[in-house]
Amino acid sequence: MLESRKIAHLINSIGGFKSVSLIGTKSHSRNTNVSIFSSVFHIGANPALIDVIFRPSPPQRDTLSNILESGFYTLNHINESIYKKAHQTSARYDAAVSEFDAVSLTPEFKNGFQAPFVQESLIQMRIELKEKIDISINNTTMIIGEIVQIYIPEDCVSPDGFVDLEKANTITCSGLDSYHKTIQLARLSYAKPDKEITSLL
Repeated sequence: MLESRKIAHLINSIGGFKSVSLIGTKSHSRNTNVSIFSSVFHIGANPALIDVIFRPSPPQRDTLSNILESGFYTLNHINESIYKKAHQTSARYDAAVSEFDAVSLTPEFKNGFQAPFVQESLIQMRIELKEKIDISINNTTMIIGEIVQIYIPEDCVSPDGFVDLEKANTITCSGLDSYHKTIQLARLSYAKPDKEITSLL
């Protein structure tokens, strides 16, 4: 293994476990695209904002181009039954090739929204582009979107709104190629200086 590749694996994995999702888009020429991302994170609840970091271009980033063209995309959780197919979407297919077809995932269109959801995903989000930020230090691009609709099984949401990701079979990742199941340790009460922490389970 090349030294630079070892360093890349080290830095990509040392940050710990990350969320991993599939982003679905469609181009103006109506080509569907789906690609795996582990650089997605929540940045606010009201409004409900979520961020994705895109690596430098070139090479051409079809997902980024489609988001900037249309202003719409979907975010779909990856579960244990599709993680290998999801990983394969990281391959550099030609722009005319739909990754949905290439890896045998199913595009799903709902309520007139132009970007495709991943039918096999149990937790799906409809996202609208709100802001693009170019990061000069490493030539990456930050895309901030607003979650405008969520599709999730009713039995995966508790009465207080907490989402049970394990019940939805959502997986996590470390580095760029290691996928993991999770085991919940606890849900703890809101921390206050004068109050003992208790379990919410």
